[in-house]
Amino acid sequence: MKRLYCQIVTVFFTMLSIQAIADEQAVDSKIAVGLSGEKPYIHVIHEGRSVKVQRVQDPDYELKGYYAKTARKCPPFCLQPMQVVSSVATIGEVEVFEFMETKLRDNKGLLIDARTSEWYERGTIPGSINIPFTTLSKDGTAENDAALAIFGGKPRGEVGALSLKLEEMGLMDSDDKTEKWDFSNAKEIILWCNGPECGQSPRAIKGLLKVGYPANKIFYYRGGMQLWQLWGLTTVVPGE
Repeated sequence: MKRLYCQIVTVFFTMLSIQAIADEQAVDSKIAVGLSGEKPYIHVIHEGRSVKVQRVQDPDYELKGYYAKTARKCPPFCLQPMQVVSSVATIGEVEVFEFMETKLRDNKGLLIDARTSEWYERGTIPGSINIPFTTLSKDGTAENDAALAIFGGKPRGEVGALSLKLEEMGLMDSDDKTEKWDFSNAKEIILWCNGPECGQSPRAIKGLLKVGYPANKIFYYRGGMQLWQLWGLTTVVPGE
């Protein structure tokens, strides 16, 4: 009798799993505008809840409002170079999706909204945390130190002159270390702001490089909020 009961339970849950897969596939089949290739959408954890990131399905959708503007006074709203510096990779939306499903999901990476808090509170890319460029571009402040710690940096404390000299000579491991910080276990981070005309995330990136954050762990999403919304991608308002 016990064996029969186990078999019934197994069949029951198998049927539930099959139905769940079928339901998911049915939803997928209704999505005409996917993210990329065969991927219709992704899920991202934002403020402790799962958010589905997808594109607007309305074929007549047009971007309106602030991000629809094609011309703003320059300066300060000047088009930014494709690369902040040659050592930092510039990425697009597909790379952001992949980062969300790997580094961000596994807590090995962070998505940084480098805009001021006023912009962040109006809406952000799911999964992002807000650390303004004003914080990241000011070396030595308590706020900057706190941000570097969030990124996985560790203060080195007092480092002897002999140790520093040996590191400089290559006789001791000095990879991803500065006199003040150890970035050996620092996370990969993507920084973004309002779009190709926004200089906030480039300033944040330069600030991070100045304190010795490894360039190969920094990525620049140049498209920012403007291109994210141009493609009709999901945004969230913090706290809602």
